[in-house]
Amino acid sequence: MHIISRKKLLEAAERHAALGGPLDVWYRIAKRSEWANLIDVKRVFPTADAAGVYTVFNIKGNAYRLITEINYRTGRVFLRYVLTHAEYTKGERQR
Repeated sequence: MHIISRKKLLEAAERHAALGGPLDVWYRIAKRSEWANLIDVKRVFPTADAAGVYTVFNIKGNAYRLITEINYRTGRVFLRYVLTHAEYTKGERQR
């Protein structure tokens, strides 16, 4: 998969020091993956879920949420938000 853009992961890791390692692991796994649908995603990340047009990944034991849009046809994963669990629950959207 082509991840667009890793910059969001790096910015989130700067804001939340504990996120650097888990986001890097997610990035390396996702980059090597070839997902055709949500079922393929869930084989690699069983806690991933669809939420409207987004695919949401639990990061660092569900303490954070990585919100993405995946275009399975083109093989692109667009990173939209990295939120704490509390921010996600409140419906907040941050860069």
